[in-house]
Amino acid sequence: MNAVPIEAAHATPASLLLRLRQPSEPRAWSEFVDLYTPLIYNWARRAGLAETDAADLVQDVFVLLLVKLPEFRYDRHGSFRAWLRIVTLNKWRENLRRRRLATRRLKDAEWAELPGPDSDDVFAEEEYRSYLASRALQLMQAEFPTVVWKACWEMLTSGRPATAIAAELGISTDAVYTAKYRVLRRLRDRLDGLLD
Repeated sequence: MNAVPIEAAHATPASLLLRLRQPSEPRAWSEFVDLYTPLIYNWARRAGLAETDAADLVQDVFVLLLVKLPEFRYDRHGSFRAWLRIVTLNKWRENLRRRRLATRRLKDAEWAELPGPDSDDVFAEEEYRSYLASRALQLMQAEFPTVVWKACWEMLTSGRPATAIAAELGISTDAVYTAKYRVLRRLRDRLDGLLD
């Protein structure tokens, strides 16, 4: 049976939040945008924004995050999701205020009736965690050899024993467990501070 290749150690910190603070990590911002664009867009759409307005809000949030994230200090007792939610909501409110000033035609009562984000629904913790893990796994798939990825994925999703997966992939049972460990370790490292 073939052994799963051992991964070379990375010299850079694995946590995306840490990497965003380092100028020598230009890929970190791209990874962050890839990870969070669909989520912030979904939040905006569920808050009642039209497609173009939702896309504009996503852009506005990322412009603000480009400035804020390099100085962002993660607090283990806080929640990155809660912080991102506040940034998004504040940007949404700021955009509404700007529009209100620009279009003075709407009466105060009409503005009060505009749909707003339902914080319990739009920014649900469980949905956020599930989305983030799923999206990160999608983005990480290309970082692993196909056999490593398949071994991990089968262990996580099929419910089949490691021996059956090993036989199917032509690797040892230990290699299946190692593959699962490597992928999940990278996922935990990558999302460190983002799921708290």
